Amino acid sequence: MTICEIAGILDAKWLCCEEEADRTVLYAFASDMMSDVLAHVGEDTMLLTGLINSQSVRTAEMLDVPCLVFVRGKLPHKDAVQRAEQIGLPVLLTSCSMFEACGRLYAAGMTACSLSGYEGEADDDDD
Repeated sequence: MTICEIAGILDAKWLCCEEEADRTVLYAFASDMMSDVLAHVGEDTMLLTGLINSQSVRTAEMLDVPCLVFVRGKLPHKDAVQRAEQIGLPVLLTSCSMFEACGRLYAAGMTACSLSGYEGEADDDDD
């Protein structure tokens, strides 16, 4: 799916790097916790977050994230958008909640990234 298609699905506004609209994104990951992003996000995975400071952009930069989407209509700090523009990171802004944004993308065929190390079982402290 292209970033342009993602912007349409999310009724998102471009904050920078619209020239990257034809770039392809294969997976999505949503989190406000950058430690989770660092643990699970790989190449070709877009990030949806409500964390509006420059930490989200720096994390995306470290992981070569192809697109960053700010959810809940939260305007990112000016320095975050400036840094994204410097590094060529497309940034979108949607008024959708994180849940709705993920649902829309999933319904449109976006795939979640693999959660490496997740075994699918909760800790059982009742023993």
